Order: sequence, then C-alpha cells, then structure tokens
Amino acid sequence: MPSPLQFKHTVTERFLRYVVIDTQSDPASPTSPSTEKQKDLGRLLASELQAMGISDAHLDEYGYVYATIPANTDKRGVPAVCFCSHMDTSFDCSGKDVKPQIVKNYRGGDIVLPRDRSQIIRAAEHPALAGQIGNDIVTTDGTTLLGADNKAGVAEIMDAAQFLISNPQIKHGPIKILFTSDEEIGRGVDKVDLKKLGADVAYTMDGGSAGYIEDESFSADGATITIEGVSTHPGYAKGRMEHAIKIAAAIIDRLPKNKCSPETTEGKQGFLHPVAISGALEQATLAFIVRDFTDDGLKEKEALLESIVKEVMRDFPRSTYRMEIKEQYRNMKQVIDRHPEIMDHAMEAIRRAGLQPAKTQIRGGTDGSRLSFMGLPCPNIFAGEHAFHSRLEWVSVQDMEKAVQTIVHLAMIWEERA
Repeated sequence: MPSPLQFKHTVTERFLRYVVIDTQSDPASPTSPSTEKQKDLGRLLASELQAMGISDAHLDEYGYVYATIPANTDKRGVPAVCFCSHMDTSFDCSGKDVKPQIVKNYRGGDIVLPRDRSQIIRAAEHPALAGQIGNDIVTTDGTTLLGADNKAGVAEIMDAAQFLISNPQIKHGPIKILFTSDEEIGRGVDKVDLKKLGADVAYTMDGGSAGYIEDESFSADGATITIEGVSTHPGYAKGRMEHAIKIAAAIIDRLPKNKCSPETTEGKQGFLHPVAISGALEQATLAFIVRDFTDDGLKEKEALLESIVKEVMRDFPRSTYRMEIKEQYRNMKQVIDRHPEIMDHAMEAIRRAGLQPAKTQIRGGTDGSRLSFMGLPCPNIFAGEHAFHSRLEWVSVQDMEKAVQTIVHLAMIWEERA
C-alpha cells in the first residue's frame, strides 16, 4: 500500500547539488582516498549533517563520512542500522563539469542529450524507461557521466536523515550513516572502522530499478599473468626470438568467443575479462578479472584461463609464465542468508513505500559484498540508477523519492520488530 507518511522530499535538489562535484576515483593512485577531490563532497555532506543537528558527523582522513542519528525509542535492544553509499564516480567516463538536466513528465520515446546529440538514451535499449511515463528523468548533457552511481544513494540517505530528524514522532533505533570513497576501484571499505561505525546490520543504497533488492553479488578474483619471452636483436632473431607481446596476444585470441565474457553472459553466468595488457619484447603482463556467483565457478574459470596459457606456451618452449590469483570479494549471499530478517524487513519496507519488491542478484559487487564478510551483513537496495558508468546514465526523481521512503520505513520496521 502507498506510504501514509507525509514526505516533503529534498532528494532531487540534493542530488543536483552533489553531482556537479567531481569525485572520480583513480585506480592508479596508491593513496586513500585515491583522489583528494572526493573529500570535497565529503566535507559538504558532513557539514549538511551537522546542520541537521547530527553532532558526531565528520569526514575522516580516508575520505569517509560517519554520522549517527540517535535512537528515539524507549525499546531496548533495537539493532543499529547503517545506510551506506559511495561518493566516488567511475573512472570509465569523465565526471568533470557534470551538467544535469531534468526531462519533466517523460512521455516515452528516445531522449536526445543536448550537448552531444549523438548520445541518445534509446527506449528500445533502456526498457526500464517504459515504467517511467509521467515521471521526471535526470540525465547529463551527453558529455559526462551523471554520477547517479552512487550520488543518488547519497542524496536519498541525506533526505531520509533530514526526514527522521524533522519527525521525532517516528520511532527508530540508532541509525548509522556511512559514505565511502573509492568504491569504484574496489577499495571502498579498505579503511572503514567498523568499531567506530557501531552498526549491527547495514544496507547499501546502490541499486537499479525501483523495488529491487539484491542479496547476492558476484564472487570476484583478479588474475595476473606475467610472460617472460626471449629477447634478441630483431635483425638476427630467426629461430631465437619469442616475443612476449605476441604470446600475450595469442592468449587473448584463444579466449572463448561465444561464452564466458561480459558481452556474451547475463543472469547468473560468470566470465573471464581481460582489463589490461602491457609490456615489451622480453616481458608482458595481462590482467584479468574473474567473476562468478560461486567459488567453484571461479576456480573453473581460472583453470580454463591457465589451460589456455599452457596451450599457448607450448609454441614458445623457451619462454615462461607465472599466474597469480588475488581474491577481491565474495558473494554476500553466503553471509546474508544467515540473517533472514535483514531481507524480510527490507522487502516489507519496499512494500510500505508502495512498491512490489523484487529480489535479484548484482552482476558486480558493492561495498556491501566486502562489509558482509567483515562481519556487517549488508544487502543492496535500489537507488534508481540506470546505465551506470556512461554518458547515457539516468535516474528518475520519483524512484529516488521511493528509495527515501524505503529507508524511512526500514528504520521504523527494525524498531517495531525489535
């Protein structure tokens, strides 16, 4: 049923304010955060939270924002619930000088972006637009990404915080707020202080269509293959030279063509994905990400990759290789399934916001994947994001408002059912 609460939303104005701040992270940087500019948004958020009356809101040295809305219930033992979003944007597409626009009262069809008219959000390629008739759609001007991933989630948490503080008659336990840096480069919770956070359960607000909740993510590894070729003068190389770059290219060429890659998989299918290649005649390096929903699936794909490498190396008998596997994160479902109330409460909150909950999986990872295995079970709730990491990124105003309502109802449900 629709929410009986009387919301006066600030989420859209907050979102428009946040997306113009460039917070792109940098995978090549060794620092935490990887870019200092992420702290520009962090400082603003901490200041806004303090202005709401949240006295402990602060930005730490690693670019994280922590804050607590104290419990206002007489009940004891109400779990402390954390809502989490990340402030950084993807390095796949520019996040500098974002110029958002709002398409009011969307009537269907394609959306042509104004500053680069070759950038078109085509209804045929974005089926979620069919559910947005009459809604207001926020896009970019076509020259940058939007940053709805994950500033939509940030704005939603901020609006919900303002609503809870302004409506003390709504009873809730301790509400913890966490805004992270560097999620897009896989370091989003590297420096999180869980003791300081003090949460019992958590939810990331970093998902897609309204009503969706995700309790399952990829399990993820990184694979690095280093090729040691045989170098010699190219003028006298016959029968001697074994070119490391050519060996690396042969490995890439023998990857499966019609399966096991991002462009050929969907649903719960995993993949092997080369993400970088570098080198010279004597040495070359290949970097892969390996994704599956099960640990056994990861091992199978890593075994497939090594079998391809060994097959290629037979043609280069004097060259050698080494393959290193590094664990990145694991499927959060392994943890969340031990705490069914976390999902039950979230699905009820979505219903109370007037939506039909849809449980699904993330073909990727969130901060919640890592947090779950750090001891803080953390599924992912919709934020309204679509076409992430691209110039065609968009979000619906009404979907963001529904996410705010879901947060508020979730805070209430944890108190009710304690």
